[in-house]
Amino acid sequence: MSIEIPVKLLHEAEGHIVSIEMKTRESFRGKLIEAEDNMNCRLEGVIQTQKDGSTARLNNVYLRGSSITYFVFPEMLRNAPMLKNLDKPTKGQGIGMGIGRQAQRQAKGMSYLFG
Repeated sequence: MSIEIPVKLLHEAEGHIVSIEMKTRESFRGKLIEAEDNMNCRLEGVIQTQKDGSTARLNNVYLRGSSITYFVFPEMLRNAPMLKNLDKPTKGQGIGMGIGRQAQRQAKGMSYLFG
């Protein structure tokens, strides 16, 4: 089983400042020290913001991946190497709308009705 792009990007963010929002609507902002493949994360130097707006400073936080809603990564990760090849289709990968050859032939044969 291979690691997919979101998890690779999460590992690439290790050592950088990230923001994480939880399902409880709490948010954590700090330095991502370690990330696991199941998206469990350990942060240092964290500012925790409760959903009512109150904040707290924490030294270390361990967040369970299944309760994370989303991550905010640094802008510099936009140029990460794993995102370079997303725009170019690989060999055997189509770029069309996903209709098969049979549907294309039928559409060509019926084009005189609509055009």
